[in-house]
Amino acid sequence: MASVLEHRREYLRLMRQFTQDGGFFTVTDIQKAAGIPRSTAQDWVMRLVREGCVLIKKEKSGRAAARYAAISAIPQSTCRRIFTTTDGERVEIFHDCMSGACAAFCGYHHARAGGVLTDVKRDGTLLRECARIGDATVSIGLPPLSAVGICGVSYTGNHIVQRIRCIGGPAYSLTDMMSQAEGVSRVELDQSGGIVEGKVWTQAFCHLTIGVDDTDSPEGGATFALALALLMRLTTDRVVLPVSHHVVMLNENVKNKTAGNSASYIEVAVLPSRIERVVAKSREFVENEALSPEWGLAFLKGMTIPAGLREYGTQVREQVIDRAVAEEAAGKSGAVLYGGNGVIGALGAVALARLPHEIQMDPARKIA
Repeated sequence: MASVLEHRREYLRLMRQFTQDGGFFTVTDIQKAAGIPRSTAQDWVMRLVREGCVLIKKEKSGRAAARYAAISAIPQSTCRRIFTTTDGERVEIFHDCMSGACAAFCGYHHARAGGVLTDVKRDGTLLRECARIGDATVSIGLPPLSAVGICGVSYTGNHIVQRIRCIGGPAYSLTDMMSQAEGVSRVELDQSGGIVEGKVWTQAFCHLTIGVDDTDSPEGGATFALALALLMRLTTDRVVLPVSHHVVMLNENVKNKTAGNSASYIEVAVLPSRIERVVAKSREFVENEALSPEWGLAFLKGMTIPAGLREYGTQVREQVIDRAVAEEAAGKSGAVLYGGNGVIGALGAVALARLPHEIQMDPARKIA
């Protein structure tokens, strides 16, 4: 029985791969790939058709062979999106999962394994992991060892390649699910004993943080809503991927405010060649949609918030400052500002990026 199950698993894997690569397979494809007699390949194809694992896409017609497709090759994966951003020295890996429990499981084991990861955070179903370029040894196996770890990250052309070692459920995810996730270019696999090692290829995107403020008025509107709308507008195609949307609280004692003086920022992953277009599109959208002439935008490329900009974040929460202070802080940190006096709060939102929600929402909390 074990041999039958092993054959079934192997032949179905081949059928899935052919279906993923070309949309269908023939009996001859399976015969040649598996190195088995044609009659054996035919028997297995028809058996899996009867089991409901394979469907007949096109009946045999004359000399044209029948075409089949593995139903399980239709994208059905808990891995919704996997993509990466880089600033040249570091890489951030984003894994958006259908299940918060699965994201928590991977985050826990990745953190335990260590490897090339320097930070692991989870926000709902989104797992965010910062890594260094290079290789490291990770011990993978049954408890108390970790079930999965990232043992290498490298550049290859315009792609980031993660090297993952895993066992058990994570191995199933690597072999059967990750290749179906949006953002994954390809997956290469190698199995040794019970350990599976794979290379996951994703495009190297640039990380862009966009701060937004002063888009509303006493008559209506809300900056958080416009920022969210901007995120949706920018990410209508695959050259810009959505990462997150956040609300931060600034100095509550500022007089010229419509409510509690909150600002927003969004994070996106952008192909480097499209950054200027994203900036222009953001300016056009906010200028057209804002209800206040003082709207402001702030843009910062990269994965690191400079120390000087963090200090500005403290200033904008504790003091009433003018535009000149914001422009000076932006110039020193590499941020770019557009718009009216809203740039003060927009830059403040960017300055508070990557901090815990508890700090972002409470101006009394100190910024570490």
